[in-house]
Amino acid sequence: MSIDDSDRPMAVTNLAAIDFRSPGRFPVGNPQRQQSRTDEWQPAPFILGVTPTTQPFDSPDAARQHALALLVQARRSLSLYSPDLESWLYNHNSIQQACTRFLLAHPRNRLRILLGDSSRAVKQGHRLLTLARRLTSNMQIRKLHPDYPAQACAFLVADDCGVLVRPEPAQFTGHAFYQDPGRARQRQRQFDTAWDHSLPDPDLRSFLL
Repeated sequence: MSIDDSDRPMAVTNLAAIDFRSPGRFPVGNPQRQQSRTDEWQPAPFILGVTPTTQPFDSPDAARQHALALLVQARRSLSLYSPDLESWLYNHNSIQQACTRFLLAHPRNRLRILLGDSSRAVKQGHRLLTLARRLTSNMQIRKLHPDYPAQACAFLVADDCGVLVRPEPAQFTGHAFYQDPGRARQRQRQFDTAWDHSLPDPDLRSFLL
């Protein structure tokens, strides 16, 4: 009886050992972890109603520190005039908490926000819009009237003496004033006049409802 070659077991061939040497370790170029947007901001170390000197700034961090310092120290009124509720400056947990504490501190405290365009804030989400949904009695947001001459700058007025002004909203530069009643009154008049001519914003209305 013959055996077919296909039925024979295959011979095991001894393979030569492979000489492998590691070229070493190389770092992986992953990007560093960016700072979380929920990390707490620190206010600038100046006192509303006391610090007499002008405080210039030219960076996002400095602008945030001054804005937060005015928000946490305000005791009566806040008026924010903004082209689009700048996310880099006002869409942060520290800003939201400061505004919440201000609004809950006294039933007469009032925060008013006047916007040129709310579409980006509504589309991308914004912490101050979320706050406005919760505290509708003393926080209002309105839209600039298209036929009313708008201010070229962006500013925040705190009580009757504090002001943060950025002459070019697309840039980070500006000045903070902690004890300048004359400048505060001037900006407040501009805000109040624009507010009197402002309109309800349909986009905001649907979002806040």
